[in-house]
Amino acid sequence: MPDSLQVALKNSSDSSETYAYITGIALQHGGRRCFLKADGQGLYFPKDPPAIGSPLTEDCAIPLGPPENKVTVTIPQMAGGRVYISRGSRLTFLLNPGPALVEPSVLNPTDANINIDFGFCEFTLNNDQFYANITYVDFVPRLPIAISLHTTEEVGQHVLGMQPNGVDEIANGLRQQTALDGKPWDKLIVECEGQILRVLSPTHGGAVGASFDGFFETYVDDVWKKFRKTGQQIKINTQAAAGVLTGEFISDHEIKIGDEVFEKPTTADIFGCNSGPFTTGPSETRNTIIPRLAAAFARSTLLIQGTTEHPSHPRTYYKQDPKNHYARLVHEHNVDGKGYAFAYDDVLPDDYAVEDQSGKVNHGEPLEFVVRVGGKAAQ
Repeated sequence: MPDSLQVALKNSSDSSETYAYITGIALQHGGRRCFLKADGQGLYFPKDPPAIGSPLTEDCAIPLGPPENKVTVTIPQMAGGRVYISRGSRLTFLLNPGPALVEPSVLNPTDANINIDFGFCEFTLNNDQFYANITYVDFVPRLPIAISLHTTEEVGQHVLGMQPNGVDEIANGLRQQTALDGKPWDKLIVECEGQILRVLSPTHGGAVGASFDGFFETYVDDVWKKFRKTGQQIKINTQAAAGVLTGEFISDHEIKIGDEVFEKPTTADIFGCNSGPFTTGPSETRNTIIPRLAAAFARSTLLIQGTTEHPSHPRTYYKQDPKNHYARLVHEHNVDGKGYAFAYDDVLPDDYAVEDQSGKVNHGEPLEFVVRVGGKAAQ
């Protein structure tokens, strides 16, 4: 496994004001937070600042140059890495004592980056492998991002992202859905100066006054009614040492899967996948059940006829109402249908013919990681 990796940053947008920022935890430097310097080679390690909200002491913006330009940089082994890309303006990163990095936020209206067109992809490079993905767990940016990984194998791995108007298509779909069901999907659309800037995940609907309270509750009740009335059971393939476990609905508000008991989730639990019954803990078995159970609720697959084992096949996703229309539209408008639309979107059945849904690339022998921005090379 290499100690470092070349990253090609390609500007496939129509703007010459496009910048990259690469940050993460430097595994070969004591786990310290670092940025790649603007030259794309050296590392900048932020020092403990004198006050909350202090600026970085070095400009780490990597200019991507004019449209169709490519900039090649080198990253060391990093955990929790992100490649931020902005268009039109540079991003502002701040430091709190620690030092603790304050990254750009799309939820804080006072954040210096709130009106900037930016997005990011995530990556980790360690002794075992390189892993990266495009993510929409928090929001869909106006600026599309696509990734490729070239390895020692002849065929590369590609996640195509969206075309330049992808966020507009998602916004149109959300407006149409609001007209159909009256839910505040349209409030998730964030505009700036008359243009759609981004679309927020319903997990963050509270930031824009989009309340989905009660959205999934009737569905959850229907799941319990069906299985309690018929006595049917579901099966959860943990895809781990625990194997396939049977789930029995033991009361009007509990399901027992193996030896683990889960209560009914709320809408917030289903959108976020990290609260209520989906809170992880010390039990390894429970922690392998949670992603599969949460994904089944998030994709509305539990009432699909003939679907008894989960994870189920992608053809069953988002077919039953109520459904997460944000996630549905994210997959519909990515060129290859891939991208994390919720936290456990990497959950898939044990079928090697099933395509990954989460927009990831990974390999133990990477040669080059490519990040394309702007969407013009999406196809």
